[in-house]
Amino acid sequence: MAVEQRKCRFCASELQVSVADLGMSPVSNDNIKPENLSAMEPFYPLHAWVCEQCWLVQLQQFQAADAIFSDEYAYFSSFSKSWLEHARQYSLKVTERFNINDSSQVVEIASNDGYLLKNFKQVGAKILGVEPCANVAKAAEEIGIPSLVKFFGVNTAKEMVADGIRADLLVGNNVLAHVPELNDFVEGMKILLSPEGIITMEFPHLKKLIEYNQFDTIYHEHFSYFSLVTVEKVFAAHGLVIFDVEEIPTHGGSLRIYARHEANPSRPVLDAVNALRELEIQAGFTDREIYASYAEKVKETKRKLLSFLIEAKNQGKTIAGYGAPAKGNTLLNFCGVRNDFVDYTVDLSPHKQGLFLPGTHLPIYSPEQIKETKPDYLLILPWNLKEEIMQQMDFIRDWGGKFVVPIPQLQVCD
Repeated sequence: MAVEQRKCRFCASELQVSVADLGMSPVSNDNIKPENLSAMEPFYPLHAWVCEQCWLVQLQQFQAADAIFSDEYAYFSSFSKSWLEHARQYSLKVTERFNINDSSQVVEIASNDGYLLKNFKQVGAKILGVEPCANVAKAAEEIGIPSLVKFFGVNTAKEMVADGIRADLLVGNNVLAHVPELNDFVEGMKILLSPEGIITMEFPHLKKLIEYNQFDTIYHEHFSYFSLVTVEKVFAAHGLVIFDVEEIPTHGGSLRIYARHEANPSRPVLDAVNALRELEIQAGFTDREIYASYAEKVKETKRKLLSFLIEAKNQGKTIAGYGAPAKGNTLLNFCGVRNDFVDYTVDLSPHKQGLFLPGTHLPIYSPEQIKETKPDYLLILPWNLKEEIMQQMDFIRDWGGKFVVPIPQLQVCD
């Protein structure tokens, strides 16, 4: 039998080192309508590999991007207060640092519901969002954020330039990991960026994923997982230089990179870039061992969660979930957690309420359901927002309810 060859989406080298095999899993944001609960549900391999040439951790592509990011995309950025505040603080910072004003063109790729661009609208900048999902782009338009409903890449960038648009500030928050055609995407940014323009991008940091066992951030919508070492290689291949980097706390630990054209030497590479690159190298992120040994940490987390759930159910305890994030679906499906352990989950987004989680078919209710059923434990699936959620749901302590945080280590909070 012929062995299937797996090629790196950046450098086309053969992929041979497995990082995490999470078995077969449904597409994590494909929440199910009640009338479709009995229909066949597709499952795909969820298996992360690392390229030994460029050290890009990645999934193979099993679904076209337009099938994942459809007109019924369920994630709306504005339902997280902490994320809105993060976007506001970012906007203030770059507006001051790069002198964003009424003559500046700000473009955001994957602009979602306008959660970030509205901040630049307030300072008078020219703004434009590029968002492939029509339903969330519509929400942005409704608050006055012009949005181009397209996937971003070379062709879209050329069309925008032909229409007289060049980005002085080009923003992409949590989109780089979602791109199957990585080279086309980065080349598109180079085309769209004005000669003196700045790119800023945020994405989960591979170093945090490995060190803090954040395997649930691996799902089909995330095609790639980046270290600074790797993202520098990708940008350099397209004539872009990363001149600054920040480690930020979002999504369990992310990077914010700042990039410019190679031909624009006005912003030298800062010490922060060299320091983080060296830190990653010293920590082993350019060595196969750190990736090859990761699988056992993932299995250990699964065993600990299942042991807790089994013990709790044996004691007659009731368990509900909080949130319906993609990461939560990776966790639940990999661990085999269904309604024999968790009764239901809740989510603030009305776009998710009334649906069912993929694979596990747990119903999604409004958070008011928690007050009605008074579960003994609340399993926080978007653990990166645990502080916000524990404050919001503090009332469960009135009946002795406790919070359960599964990642990076199982933690029960009174």
